[in-house]
Amino acid sequence: MDLLAHLEAYVATADEASFSRAADRLGIAQPLLSRRIKTLEGHFGGLLFDRSRRQVTTTELGVLLLPYARDVLDRAQRLRQAARSARHAQVRAVGVPADCAPAALARALRAGTERGITLGMRELPPAERESGLSDGSLAYALLRVAPERAAFRVPLGLASAPAGTREAPRALHLEELRPRRRRTGEPPVPPLPLLVLAEDHVACFEDRFARAVARAGLPEGRIGPAGPAADALTETLAGRALLLCTESYARRYDARWAPLGDTALHRGYDVGAPPGPRGTPDVPQWLTRLLGTAVGAAGHGDAGGPRAVGDAPARLAARG
Repeated sequence: MDLLAHLEAYVATADEASFSRAADRLGIAQPLLSRRIKTLEGHFGGLLFDRSRRQVTTTELGVLLLPYARDVLDRAQRLRQAARSARHAQVRAVGVPADCAPAALARALRAGTERGITLGMRELPPAERESGLSDGSLAYALLRVAPERAAFRVPLGLASAPAGTREAPRALHLEELRPRRRRTGEPPVPPLPLLVLAEDHVACFEDRFARAVARAGLPEGRIGPAGPAADALTETLAGRALLLCTESYARRYDARWAPLGDTALHRGYDVGAPPGPRGTPDVPQWLTRLLGTAVGAAGHGDAGGPRAVGDAPARLAARG
């Protein structure tokens, strides 16, 4: 028995003193309402209404139980309202790289609040962002893809110790990192190790980077994982390492930065979401734009960043 539906029929009939008016109030057929009343009377073991007169009247049992029935329906209504409020206030987790710009992520949080959506940013490595969409722990995520088929492209370059003057970055080719020939009597200078952040430990990048390193003639032992980002930055700012990263990440810590000349080594990102009602990911364009800014994508930077281009949302929509 659907207890709530039967109690609604009971309370409506008591209020209206009429089976027909109670049925109209609930939007159901009168025979169905009558069956619900009879079922409830059988459940409680007594008549709730006196049907012997022209006007339906509530029996003593019906009057006694009526406040309790109203209380149950009132509590059920409050429960539904609480569930509705919880759904609206539910935090929608967004998986992002660890090197996103905090100010841009904050703008995304504010934009969500203005639209009645509570977002929560979670810094995760690429594999966990992808699995988070599969297991439902993430509502949205920035996913690494090959740059030529990505909605966003983020130039990668090498960060190094700060210089005395700020100069415009020029494209750097990996061949330039080969040890130069020493002059006679000149002491050897060990080459700086090149550190790679966890964000770039993805198949679509590692294979290309390994081939580029081989073409440049760099020894494999010179390339290594960065480990904790704070440690890698400390080594870089101290002049003891080079760090493969984005321009916005390097500038945030006043490091020098030079972009890699090989555009095939850029990062590529798409904004992913679980399939929506139509079977395709449903990602709001305003969130797509702000996540592009946060990740430092070309065309989505702040003032002074890369030049503006506005086709990323359209490309995402075309890709579904």
